[in-house]
Amino acid sequence: MKVSIIIPFYNEEESAGMLLREIRECQPEAEIIAVDDGSTDGTMEQILSVSGVRCLSNGKNLGQSAAIYYGLQAADGDVCVMLDGDGQNDPHDIARLLEKIGEYDLVCGYREKRRDNFARRLASRIGNGCRRLALPDPIRDTGCSLKALRRDCVKYLIPFNGLHRYLAALLGSAGKKICEMPVNHRQRRFGVSKYTISGRALRGLYDLIGVGWYVKRQIHWQKDPYRHE
Repeated sequence: MKVSIIIPFYNEEESAGMLLREIRECQPEAEIIAVDDGSTDGTMEQILSVSGVRCLSNGKNLGQSAAIYYGLQAADGDVCVMLDGDGQNDPHDIARLLEKIGEYDLVCGYREKRRDNFARRLASRIGNGCRRLALPDPIRDTGCSLKALRRDCVKYLIPFNGLHRYLAALLGSAGKKICEMPVNHRQRRFGVSKYTISGRALRGLYDLIGVGWYVKRQIHWQKDPYRHE
C-alpha cells in the first residue's frame, strides 16, 4: 500500500521545513506532496530545502481546499493522508489512521484535547452541530484536517472552497465507509491562523446550503459510473 501525504502551506515559512522533516521521519516510505498556496514569504524556499518532497504551487492564493484538491489529483499513492501545514496536527498519528484504512474508505481524526482558545472552540462546536443537523455527516470535528482516504474515493469529490470540511458528507452520501478516531492537537508555535471566526461562519453557511442541495440531488448509482468493465 503506497501512501501519499498532502500538506497545504500558505505563509508558513517558520514551520514548513520543520514539519516536512518530521513527516519524513515518521513516514520514510511515503510520497510527500507539499502544495504552496501562493505564499508571499519564504515558504517555498523552506519546502525546497527538504529533499524527497514533491513541491506543487497554485501560483496564487486559492485557499486550503484548492491546495488539498490539487495534491489529491497529483498523488500516486493508494491512500492519501492530509494534514495542516501549521504544525498543529501530529505526524505521529498518521500510522494510526493508516491502520484503519483497510477497513474504511475515510478515516477522520478529531482533536480530543484542542489547543485553541475558548472562542475558537465554541465556534467550532456550533459549526459542527449545525452541519450534523443539516447533513448526513456524523463526524464530530470536521475542522481537524488530519484525514486518510482511499485514493479511489477522490473521484467522488467536487472542487469548491470549503471542500476540506465536507469530505465525510460527500463520501458518506456516495455510500463510503467512514470512521473517526482521536488524534493529538499541538499548540501553534509559529504564525497565526488564516481563518477568522466571523468569516468562517458566513462562508460556512453558504457551503452548508450548497452541499445540502448536492447530497439530496446526488445520483446514487447501482454500479460505479467511473469504472468500465
